[in-house]
Amino acid sequence: MALTPEISVLPITTSIVLSDGRVSRKTRNARMAVPDIRTSSSPSWRSMLLLALLAVSHHQAFIADAFPIRSSGSRRTTGRMMSSSDETNANNNKHKYTLYDTPVSNNGARCRLIIYKKQLMDVINIIGPSELGGGLKSEEYLKYHPQGKMPLLLSDNDDKTKTRLAIPESDTICRFLLKEFEQQGPSFQPDHVVSNILSRFHDLYLTSIQGCMYKATPPFGTFGDRWEAIEEFRRQLQILEGYVIGDADDAPYLCGSDITLADVTLFPTMVFATYMLPKFGIAESEVLPPKLRTWYDGVSENDADFRKVKEEVVGGLMAWDNRDPPRWSTIWGAGIQDTEPDTIFDKIIAGDIPADIVREDSDWIAFKDINPAAPAHILIIPKRRSGFSCLRRATTSEHAEILGKLLEAAGEIANDTELGFGDGARIVISDGPDGGQEVRHLHVHACPWRTVHELAARLDLRKRTWKDASGAYPKASRREISNKARAWKEYTVWKKTKTSHIAHYSPPPPPPLLLLGGGSP
Repeated sequence: MALTPEISVLPITTSIVLSDGRVSRKTRNARMAVPDIRTSSSPSWRSMLLLALLAVSHHQAFIADAFPIRSSGSRRTTGRMMSSSDETNANNNKHKYTLYDTPVSNNGARCRLIIYKKQLMDVINIIGPSELGGGLKSEEYLKYHPQGKMPLLLSDNDDKTKTRLAIPESDTICRFLLKEFEQQGPSFQPDHVVSNILSRFHDLYLTSIQGCMYKATPPFGTFGDRWEAIEEFRRQLQILEGYVIGDADDAPYLCGSDITLADVTLFPTMVFATYMLPKFGIAESEVLPPKLRTWYDGVSENDADFRKVKEEVVGGLMAWDNRDPPRWSTIWGAGIQDTEPDTIFDKIIAGDIPADIVREDSDWIAFKDINPAAPAHILIIPKRRSGFSCLRRATTSEHAEILGKLLEAAGEIANDTELGFGDGARIVISDGPDGGQEVRHLHVHACPWRTVHELAARLDLRKRTWKDASGAYPKASRREISNKARAWKEYTVWKKTKTSHIAHYSPPPPPPLLLLGGGSP
C-alpha cells in the first residue's frame, strides 16, 4: 500500500561547542514531509531510516552529554566536527578576559598555572599592569583594583550593560576560574579540606611576610626586623610540612595523586624561597622541609606547566639581579654583610665568657659593666649585630626596631631600684672613637646619675683648669676650681670603695660644678 505523506512540525535541537568547552544548545521547529506509516502495514526501509535520523537529531544534545570526547587539549567536545558556525562562535569568545600580571609575581603565578592547566590561553590574555592606564597606581587601574596590587582579572565589555567584571586578588581569581571553566581541564578540587588549609595558611602567614626576602626595608607584615620575619617564614614552612599528604612515588601532589588548589598556590612561593633565602646565608638544602622539597623537585621536573611557571618566576628574579645596582645589593644580610670582627660582646652572647646578666629577651641582653663608671652601670646590647657596630651605621629603617627595643629595655632597667637606680637615670649611646665607644658593637649605657667619671676625664688638676668640649682651657674662678677638685676627690674615694662596699655605697648628689665649665658634659 502506498505511503501517504503529511506535513509535520518537528523540534530539532543542535549543539555547538564553544571555545571554553561549554555546549550551547539551540532548538528550532522544522516543517518536514513525513510519511504516515501508522496507516501502512509494510513501511519501506527508506521511511524507517528517515524516522531514525529525525530521532537522532532530536536527541543530539543527550548524545553529546552522554558520550563526551576529550581532545589532546583536554577540552570537552562532542563526537562531531565543528561546523563553520561553531568556529565563528569560538573565535568570538577568544580573549574574553584579561589577566594583568607580571612573570615575577608569585601570587599571579598561581592564576597562570590554572590557565595553563586548563588551556585557557585563547580565552584569557595575560599582559602587564602597565597596559592598563600606565601601571598599578594609575587612576584607571585603581578603578578596578583599589589596592593597586597584582593580579587583576578583567572581563571584556558587556555589549548590553557596557560594564566589565573586575576580580582582584589571586585566590578569588583562581576560584572564579575553577567555577567558570569547571568542565575544562582538571578540577583542582576546590572543596578539598587539606588543600584549603594549606592555601589559607599560605596566604595568611607566608605571603604576608615574604617581603623580608626582597624588600629593601621593613616592615614585613607585622615584623619590623628582617631576621625575625625570615625565621617566622621558615617556621611556617615547617607547619605546612605537617599537612602534606602525598609522596614522590604514588602521590606526586601535595594532597595525593590529583592536583589541587594547594599545589598551584604554594609552588610559586617555593620558587621564591629556594632562590632568595640562600642569599641570606641559608643553605639551599635547608630552605624547604623534606616533604615540601620532594614535592617541589618532583613537579618542577615532571610537570611541564609547573616547569614553565618556575622559568617565568626565576627569569623575573634574575632580572632583579641584573639591575644596576642589583636588587639585593643594598639589603642587610644579602648584598650587605657584617664583615667586622667579633667582639667581647659576641662572646658574652654566645656564653663563651661569663657576665653578670640582669635581664634579657630574644633580641637583647643587659649585663653589668665590668668597669663601671657608677655604682649601677648597665649595658644593653642587641644579640644580633647585623652590621650595627655603631649608631652611625643605622642609615635605613633596617635597625629602627632594635633601636626602639634597646631604649625600651633601658627605660625598664632604669626603673629597677634593686639595681641601684633611683629617680631617673642617664641613657647614653657612645658612637665611634671620638664619641668614646670602645667596643664595636652598638650598646646602650644606663647609669643612675651623671657620673663623676665623665667629669674627671675633663678635669686637669695639674693645670687646675677645666677643659671645655673643644679641649681648650678657659679661665675658671677660684670657686669653680674648688668645686671641681672636690668632685675629683669624691670620685677617687668611690673608686677605692666600689669593689668592696658597692652594696652599701650611696653616692652623693651631683656637685654644682656639673653645670659649669663649658656646659653639660
